[in-house]
Amino acid sequence: MMPDVDGKAAMAASRATPSHDIDIIGFPMDLGANRRGVDMGPSALRIAGLEEKLTALGYRVHDQGNIAIGIKECQTITNRRLKYMHEIVRTAEILSKQVASSLERGHMPLCIGGDHSLALGSMAGVAAHCRKHDRKLGVIWLDAHADANTDKTTPSGNIHGMVVAAALGLGHPELTGIGGFSPKLAPQHFAIVGVRSIDPAEKEIIQQLGVPVYTMTDVDRRGMDAVMTDVLRRLNAVDHVHVSFDLDCVDPAVAAGVGTPVTGGLTYREAHLCMETIAERGGMHSLDVVELNPILDIRNQSARLTRDLVASGLGQRIL
Repeated sequence: MMPDVDGKAAMAASRATPSHDIDIIGFPMDLGANRRGVDMGPSALRIAGLEEKLTALGYRVHDQGNIAIGIKECQTITNRRLKYMHEIVRTAEILSKQVASSLERGHMPLCIGGDHSLALGSMAGVAAHCRKHDRKLGVIWLDAHADANTDKTTPSGNIHGMVVAAALGLGHPELTGIGGFSPKLAPQHFAIVGVRSIDPAEKEIIQQLGVPVYTMTDVDRRGMDAVMTDVLRRLNAVDHVHVSFDLDCVDPAVAAGVGTPVTGGLTYREAHLCMETIAERGGMHSLDVVELNPILDIRNQSARLTRDLVASGLGQRIL
């Protein structure tokens, strides 16, 4: 049975109000993926006016700059099934500490990437904060892909496709152990939304773990409002909601600037409704925005869309 309007309001009120101080943390990582260009995503978002947009909504924004990450030309692949793992793990540990520190200050960390290996660090930092304060962590993973491979199942060796498995305790110990503990959260508190490209091995892993998954078929049949209401109902027991937003969850006709586009994604309004619903019915306390690739974009349109989707998740409304 779905909660009524009063139940939804109570759900939102039961969680701590997200901070009005936002720390922007740039993570210009492109080592986790094949396509080049996502390392310029943080710059594209800043150029699109991310800070100004959030300031106009009443937030105090503190741009922490970018974490320094070595470029591919200066790296060596020592394991083809775990490409560039040393540098990804090294920088994810740094990001983890910055995210945890932001939360300790009572701020909301907004991590901008970069490919989705960013979330190895962001989720480790959020999980560490939750462990310290005895809070339950819930994650909403908005993505065209499940990102649930391990080094044993990966067809590419790209670590951005292993982050969900690692967060839930599966995969190479250096990936699962970022932050010094594993797993980062319980599978029932992890929801994947908008997925439409899943490798066969990922299906087995997801089914084995029991992760709630809402495919584009679910969105088509039920509608975005019903899907997100169900997601937030499942996460009603958690104290901290972390949202990890991969721009490729949006249809490439709307967001061209992504490295791994998959047709049949969220429409412009579905994407905004998703973020608006998160803000209205539960809020979020930390956020990743990843996989924006300016090289593949058209006049920074995808960056502006991403900026506006972040704003919708943080309270911007049409009226």
